[in-house]
Amino acid sequence: MSRWTDGFALVLVTAWVGGLWVIGYLAAPTLFHALADRQLAGALAGKMFEWVAYIGLFSAFYLLIHRLARYGTAALKQAFFWAVFAMLLLTLAGHFGIQPVLAQLKAQALPADVMQSVFADRFRTWHGVASIAYLLESLLGLVLVLRAR
Repeated sequence: MSRWTDGFALVLVTAWVGGLWVIGYLAAPTLFHALADRQLAGALAGKMFEWVAYIGLFSAFYLLIHRLARYGTAALKQAFFWAVFAMLLLTLAGHFGIQPVLAQLKAQALPADVMQSVFADRFRTWHGVASIAYLLESLLGLVLVLRAR
């Protein structure tokens, strides 16, 4: 059973970190570059980020439980465990904290594009916070890839 659970943990690291990198640094920028409608590009990118967050939440809980089951309290001394935990916190903050603020600002701006409204500065600020959190999560993902065995 340990072989299967270890293998599944590697698959989850691959899916989570790969998803973070591909969506955040390839797919989303491509949407904004290729589509003339920035609202559509933002909506599509937002949906992809939402799915990456769900993958991250599932992966984080599995990986934390897996490490604790496999290594006991020694897992608490591993960089892998704490990287997963920090990524989980960033995912929770982004998905349940920052994204709702961005969505609310977009809704308040309707029918105008948020970037053409009085909420543009606040939106830019919160989007910057989201981008920094995402970058930190992506870099912590590198720790997972390098420490996963």
